[in-house]
Amino acid sequence: MNTFILMAEVFTEPELRSTPDNQNEISSFLVQFPGKNAEDTPSRLKVTGWNNLAKEIMERKYQKGDRLIIEGRLRINLLERNGYKEKVTELTAQRIHPIDKANTSDITSRPPMAIPAKFVPPAATVIPKEDDIPF
Repeated sequence: MNTFILMAEVFTEPELRSTPDNQNEISSFLVQFPGKNAEDTPSRLKVTGWNNLAKEIMERKYQKGDRLIIEGRLRINLLERNGYKEKVTELTAQRIHPIDKANTSDITSRPPMAIPAKFVPPAATVIPKEDDIPF
């Protein structure tokens, strides 16, 4: 199963276009997220939404710096440019959840996604001392 969840911030404002036969609408934009270490430069990833999600992306008017949680499928495309083969990674979004309070005030159609709490391991088993055994 190819499921990818990413928390990132919008790097470029979304653009809307259509397929050549005008059957589908496509919205795409770049997001960025921090590297593994603090000194690493942020990584960028293209996010694409199709049809109804593309319209929703444009209606929400995401701007540079908006923080989002994006659910979707990760895809690696092989492109040939100037005789060189290049791998390009793209996230095809299925759901987008804004996480800034300024962007969530107008959400009525969907409740915001609950972010799970940190995993807390079960409490260690307490072994009673021999003196505490009741028999």
